[in-house]
Amino acid sequence: MNKTALVVPCYDEARRLDQEAFSAAVVEKKNLHILFVNDGSRDETSKILRDLCARYPAQLSLLDLKTNTGKAEAVRRGVLLASKNNHTYIGYWDADLATPLSAVAAFEKTLDDNPHINLVMGARVKLLGRRIDRRGIRHYAGRVFATFASAAIGLAVYDTQCGAKLFRWTENVEAIFSRPFHVNWTFDVEILARLKMLHQLNGGPSVEDSTIEYPLEQWVDVAGSKVRVIDFVIGAWEITKIFGILHAPGFENRAKELTRSRKSDLGR
Repeated sequence: MNKTALVVPCYDEARRLDQEAFSAAVVEKKNLHILFVNDGSRDETSKILRDLCARYPAQLSLLDLKTNTGKAEAVRRGVLLASKNNHTYIGYWDADLATPLSAVAAFEKTLDDNPHINLVMGARVKLLGRRIDRRGIRHYAGRVFATFASAAIGLAVYDTQCGAKLFRWTENVEAIFSRPFHVNWTFDVEILARLKMLHQLNGGPSVEDSTIEYPLEQWVDVAGSKVRVIDFVIGAWEITKIFGILHAPGFENRAKELTRSRKSDLGR
């Protein structure tokens, strides 16, 4: 059994997919499984992924969705599929490898060394000795967005949108992926909101006590990113929607529904 599974959502990534980097990662880390989710790509992504997975069938696999569902749903379906193989840790990683796969070991060590931590989130913090290469407009727009998101969900989080996250697989984590997300671009924020809802319903460690933001040693703004300035506007609207999910009447029923959905999936 592979200790860690990473879900990598892919949409029209044929030109950017670094096949050698993925190959090198699984050769070096024998306890790593990577599940690619082709989200209805229109280019050669599906063929490239099938060929790549054929080279390392024990550690690389493909979920090939015929129609585009959006990143949130692609990640969710991939995570649920990966969970069937009893991995200790399951996460998701951006296909452009802006966060290099070498960071996976640091995320794993953080979880290994801290049994009370259930989620490690990459954080793009510009510090001396670290290489965080991010365009200025994205950095400052991201800071405004993160402040807005923190206020909406009541958590002091620095970087919700970094596409590198690793979970300890628990009942609560399974529950947050049991139902489709209400948003697409900001589903990372909804994940935190759902964890908070489940904590308030079931007790146990709070999100603040069970989550660590890990300052990445390297993050490079890869050319061809699909993030646009308008996405930050869309994100602001989605954050408002998440705020409503957390604070509108009936919150407890929504949290219970996540738990019921998880139990229903287990009973199938």
